[in-house]
Amino acid sequence: MEPALNNIVIASISVIYVFAVVALMDLLVKKGLPQDISRKIVHICAGSWLLFWFLFDDTHWTKYLNIAPAFVWTVLLLIKGLTASPEDNAVKTMTRTGDRKELLRGPLYFTLVMNVMGTVFFYNPAAAISMGILGWGDGLAPLFGKKYGRIKYNFVTEKSYVGSLAFLIFGIIGAVINSVILFGRAEMIPLITIAFIAAVVEALSPKDLDNILIPSVCILIYFLL
Repeated sequence: MEPALNNIVIASISVIYVFAVVALMDLLVKKGLPQDISRKIVHICAGSWLLFWFLFDDTHWTKYLNIAPAFVWTVLLLIKGLTASPEDNAVKTMTRTGDRKELLRGPLYFTLVMNVMGTVFFYNPAAAISMGILGWGDGLAPLFGKKYGRIKYNFVTEKSYVGSLAFLIFGIIGAVINSVILFGRAEMIPLITIAFIAAVVEALSPKDLDNILIPSVCILIYFLL
């Protein structure tokens, strides 16, 4: 298959994948799945979109179509965050409280990060590590913190030690998964170092800004190391 056509096909599949995840979560929310769990599943699955990268032909400029899901959702979140009703699928599956304006904060920042990763850091190990930590670590930490985090701390916002530990553990797991699938290996010492620093940053992050601060710090530390 010609490189351009190949990349267009893979980009289209990745868009379908992201929309399918949101549609599935909407269906499950209607059947009783808590919104906080649906949000985090979308968070993890969206962050895993970069696993499509190994299917792109990087010899052609259309490789940058890998950001198609992120770009589409950036536009949609802007529109939905300003106009959507409480019954909108995105509002029900991506917000904590059902307030559409939440879409203009954490979820929007997440898609903006995806756009940067898919252009500036396309097929770069730094992106694999960053999105693994952001997707899996930040995605699962609140669930474990809410269920098991009896001992709290409050630097900027209230969080739990269990939640922060979950961030570290699942962040490492996510980064390893991304690195192994995309590059066939994971450099564990720098990866664990980055995940640990990211966990500290997450603990100190203001609400909703962690989707920007975590990957930014991961990228910075990766290149410093």
